[in-house]
Amino acid sequence: MAAVAEARRADALEIYLPVKSGGEVNLAASFSVSQARLPARSGSGGSSSKTSDPAEVAVQLLAGDSATSSSEVDLSTGEVDGAIAVRRERVAPADSKRGVELASRRVEYLLAVPADPSRWLVAAFSTIGAGSPRDELADAMVEWFDALMTTFRWSWA
Repeated sequence: MAAVAEARRADALEIYLPVKSGGEVNLAASFSVSQARLPARSGSGGSSSKTSDPAEVAVQLLAGDSATSSSEVDLSTGEVDGAIAVRRERVAPADSKRGVELASRRVEYLLAVPADPSRWLVAAFSTIGAGSPRDELADAMVEWFDALMTTFRWSWA
């Protein structure tokens, strides 16, 4: 319930949580999908109607993460269904103050929404694996999430 409440506070559009054990293995993993809107930036003459080019935003995302050193974050860029995408992976330490007893592996995909450079889709995945964020189960779960995201396709109603 705490994960759902946190996702709601973060304006998540979707949240996916395992609700029952998968046989002998409890798949301790989840992901959420949300959107981010970029503020308009100032153009020439002081106007604020110009939006950032997704390629420029991707470069800024790749330039660094102020919360963690670049050696602790795996960053890459590419395309997902023709949209610019940035993939960020890191291990988040346990945080007993927040009730988080184990470290977790986090993978985020940030996708520029086609034809709307001010909107980005954010898919954030987290797993503790079988108790360690770098164990074989965590590796397999990250591989599954990467497969899910790299086969993502946009659909317009």
